Amino acid sequence: MSRTLPLAAALLATLAARAADELPTDKINTKIDRLALTAADGKPFAVASLQGKKAVVVVFLSFDCPVSTSYCSPLSEMAKWYADKGVAFVGVVAGDEPLDSLAKRAAEYKLGFPLYADPKLSAADALKATTVPEAFVLDHNFVLRYRGRIDDGYSARLKRNNAVTAHDLRDALDALLAGKDVPTPVTKPVGCPVGRKEVVAKPGAAGGVTFHKDVLPVLQANCQGCHRPGQVGPFALVTYKQAVNWAEDIKEYTASHKMPPWKPVGGPEYVNARRMSDKDIKTLAAWVDAGCPEGDPKDAPPPVKFSDEWQLGPPDLVLEVPEDFHVGAAGKDVFRCFVLPTGLTEDKYIVGYEVKPGNPRVVHHTLNYWDLSGKARELEKQQQARKRRPHDEDHGPGYSVAMGVGFFPDRSEPPKFGGFGGWAPGQMATKLPEGTGYYLPKGAEVIIQTHYHRTGKPETDRVKIGLYFAKGPVEKVWQVLPIGPTPQNLRQVFRLEPAPFEIPAGKSDHRVKASAWVLNDATVYAVMPHMHLIGRQIKVTMTPPGGDPVTLVDIPDWDYNWQETYWLKTPLKAKAGTRFDVEAVYDNSLANPNNPFNPPRRITFGEETTNEMMFGFVSVAPDGPGRVRMSRIDPAKLPKRDGK
Repeated sequence: MSRTLPLAAALLATLAARAADELPTDKINTKIDRLALTAADGKPFAVASLQGKKAVVVVFLSFDCPVSTSYCSPLSEMAKWYADKGVAFVGVVAGDEPLDSLAKRAAEYKLGFPLYADPKLSAADALKATTVPEAFVLDHNFVLRYRGRIDDGYSARLKRNNAVTAHDLRDALDALLAGKDVPTPVTKPVGCPVGRKEVVAKPGAAGGVTFHKDVLPVLQANCQGCHRPGQVGPFALVTYKQAVNWAEDIKEYTASHKMPPWKPVGGPEYVNARRMSDKDIKTLAAWVDAGCPEGDPKDAPPPVKFSDEWQLGPPDLVLEVPEDFHVGAAGKDVFRCFVLPTGLTEDKYIVGYEVKPGNPRVVHHTLNYWDLSGKARELEKQQQARKRRPHDEDHGPGYSVAMGVGFFPDRSEPPKFGGFGGWAPGQMATKLPEGTGYYLPKGAEVIIQTHYHRTGKPETDRVKIGLYFAKGPVEKVWQVLPIGPTPQNLRQVFRLEPAPFEIPAGKSDHRVKASAWVLNDATVYAVMPHMHLIGRQIKVTMTPPGGDPVTLVDIPDWDYNWQETYWLKTPLKAKAGTRFDVEAVYDNSLANPNNPFNPPRRITFGEETTNEMMFGFVSVAPDGPGRVRMSRIDPAKLPKRDGK
């Protein structure tokens, strides 16, 4: 028996896993002509009233699910396209959403087809709908011919693929209209659960963990900074109902440490670490496992009051984009550079900054630069001079680029271009160590490169940045050393073995390594790794002369969407001759859902998102006079000058 039980358990686990992966074939080829819904004015609506249509698309939606809202615009375009072909689209929101709220949200997302309520989930039960968004295609006899996803835009909930290669709903409609069988009648939808989750607390749960007493404090401390109305989180976690809707995800994402978003493992301690304690993770899991008991609202802590004030006090200079930038409802992410004149008549040193998006829901992150060359201003003039196309929903000040700022800065001395950090959700404003600062020359213009993502409806944003200047002398110029691939010209001059940055098509574990040395003593304060879409792992280390490597940051599960600067809790000394290494692994195979190419292509170094990069940006200040000097060549191989 002792050997039989484990085998039986393993078999049951295998069967359960298979069942979870099975496609939802319920109701396929079944006549569905009794779907009763409720219109926004409270009047009943029957899908059978659409008699005479060549096909009817019933799509379940939710405005609380970011996957669902991302399809509002594509579905509206599809409904418009197929209307002349005799196809009707019907949107359904299952659950207890108020009717007036539905009408308002439909208008907000510019939904191009009628939206109805299914308050008792009778339509969802009739179709065995499980997910939003999930589409059901009925033929002219109201027989269900297709059910599933709209397309393959997502590989998992909140995990968007970089390219759509399968248009399942469109293919099903085209087949029906041509009098053919639907090629793939069932696909697995990706999104959020249909309707409100029914809460059934398990016996005995009342005396244990509850939402108001135990869970809400955890959410306030770890989640609501982003997950509250108007902020960057794709859904709110403020109320009991909101938490219940996302309960399974809360348990899964916190247990796997995907949330709060914090990518490094091991390495040093960081000032800006976002880690949830094991105790809090267990509390959330226990609550979900107990059936999400609400408890007594009197046990709830007072709501958190989030301040809109500047974290470091009133800035010395506030720069704001002069007018709204308009972000369209659908499409690829946008990288927009805004060029802001400082009007400074004397050189300054930046010792702190804070970025404030006007609309945090659409701003993923920013990178901050200054420019004296005038190249950014010229790119903006060229962009603004172009005539806006009628269908171009992204418009406003600034200029769009794929990555970076659209040009490579020259190596002139004194420099005409520089950077001073960036912003990401949850990042706290920090002042630099005493006596250090980012150099900002007089007459420079600030460039805020802003990464926008879509919400499924048109949005606007007007970002601003507050700068804090040094009040006393700055003895050490803050520098960011780019540790990355050795330029071709250096490889030629020093006759190094050629090492072009090239990731072969189809290879899932291509490794790239680069090194650089500091030539004078310095102190390391922060590090920021950087790759693009197909990066899988990245690690930055420093090795003192004759010593062992010290990890600065190690990210075994790279995510292009979560890039930030990691501030060391204890700065590290880097003696002259210290070597910095950055090593990365790339997955250029078809199995990588982030691969922008299907089939995979050879990918080389470049600024475009579909190119690749590998850098470890190390923030340092010199321990002596002058600037930190860096060499991409081993100092032992450098030519000697004056016998040195």
